[in-house]
Amino acid sequence: MKVSVKVPATSANLGPGFDCLGLALPIYNTVTIEETVLPGTGIEINMISEEEETPIDEMIFDNIPKDENNIVYKAVEMLYNSIGQEPAELKINIQSQIPITRGLGSSAAVIVGGLMAANKLLGSPADETALLSIATEVEGHPDNVAPAILGGFVLASQEEDGTITYKKLNWPSEWDITVCIPDFELSTNIARSVLPETVPIKDAVYNAKHLAMLIAAVETKDEKLMKSALHDKLHQPYRAKLVPGMEEIMEAFKHEEGILGTVLSGAGPSMLVISHNYDLDNIKSKVREIWEGQSIKTDIRTLKVEPNGAEFV
Repeated sequence: MKVSVKVPATSANLGPGFDCLGLALPIYNTVTIEETVLPGTGIEINMISEEEETPIDEMIFDNIPKDENNIVYKAVEMLYNSIGQEPAELKINIQSQIPITRGLGSSAAVIVGGLMAANKLLGSPADETALLSIATEVEGHPDNVAPAILGGFVLASQEEDGTITYKKLNWPSEWDITVCIPDFELSTNIARSVLPETVPIKDAVYNAKHLAMLIAAVETKDEKLMKSALHDKLHQPYRAKLVPGMEEIMEAFKHEEGILGTVLSGAGPSMLVISHNYDLDNIKSKVREIWEGQSIKTDIRTLKVEPNGAEFV
């Protein structure tokens, strides 16, 4: 039996929503898992090109484990173990559209895809809540895996007892999201390493206020409030030194009518420009001008929030 799951990219944090907010975007990874019938074949993990079922150039795959240390296999193993089983001989294919280490949830997508495919192979013993809990344990936080499973715009929190509390919110369909993806990588581990272990209470209060404003702005489609809400003091100021041009891009759109805000996507280095009734070509030209001035090429796409989460293909 073979099962394939298509999972959207995700963008976490959105400024003040550090480790608790995320939204799904229409860029996809597809994970296919097949239980092989021949004993002793072990684990086979392949990266497949977007256009056809041929392996991606080995150089791209060099740094991705192809054994029990692969995050997809780890997630699958946890699911099997949760019902008292060990994984069978497995063939795992990962068809990737989501850029790796760009702050767009590529790891969350393959974790979720692997879990849902394995769950189907097992006869669906785990419900949505259980899958979200296992995915969060593997990923470390729920802000990417929640929208990857649910789609849309999601508020999620891992409580002290390990349970996941989550709520899907109504992102205004008329708000555009321009995703600006630079041609350099930034690992989540490095992006987290620059964050302080403690922050001043005034910064924590600042983010709490702005997160509340952001939720209210989205739910009421209040663009003026949204423009005030998308500010952060917990992670973006520290990560700015890792993302050349980030502060210049934010400053370029700070006072533009129709721009609701500019934020780092997840841990970066990709950035999101959120707008309504704004010249989208102007966004692209301004971002390109800033990054190309620093010899950084960029892929820029204007997208709507993907309302659907992971789906069986």
